[in-house]
Amino acid sequence: IGNSAFVNCSSLKQITIPLSVISLGNKCFAACTKLKEVIIPPSITSIEDYTFNGCFDLKHVALPSTIKSMGQNAFCHCRSLMKIEIPSSITSIKRLTFKGCTSLEYVKIPSCVSSIESEAFFDCENLKIINIPSLVTSIEDYSFAKCSMLTEITLPSSLTSIGNNAFMECKSLKKIQIPSTVTSIGDNAFDGCT
Repeated sequence: IGNSAFVNCSSLKQITIPLSVISLGNKCFAACTKLKEVIIPPSITSIEDYTFNGCFDLKHVALPSTIKSMGQNAFCHCRSLMKIEIPSSITSIKRLTFKGCTSLEYVKIPSCVSSIESEAFFDCENLKIINIPSLVTSIEDYSFAKCSMLTEITLPSSLTSIGNNAFMECKSLKKIQIPSTVTSIGDNAFDGCT
């Protein structure tokens, strides 16, 4: 499906992508504000930048295990998305992938993920628990900032740096154990964790 193929189709509510489709282009469903459900077939191997950006009503998306990459802003501002299971074939969560997914309560990050980029989960205000996989060495700037309901986070012993504002305004965070491998904690990393 080509770039911006269905962008701004504001009345579109559901789409079933046929097996003949192998990729979803940049912004192909961006700003489909009424889209509630997407069925992605196992023929899809990548989700490009901004694919579902601004799909405010998107509640359910099942990602097949064949997906090897997700672009930045892929699900940015999908405000109704409550849970997501990232396939074990994904090794990196790109910038702003889930930014502004304000209803997101559960995310399963597979053990093979080695990189969580800046603002990946920024303003996921209902996210409560997160387990960072053991391959991750750096939590980038603003990665979990404004996750105001986050109460628990598990940091791996592989971690060496926590970026600027990484957990800023995580107001419900009660306990965090920083591993002895961490050599750098950025500016305002835990600012506003009251």
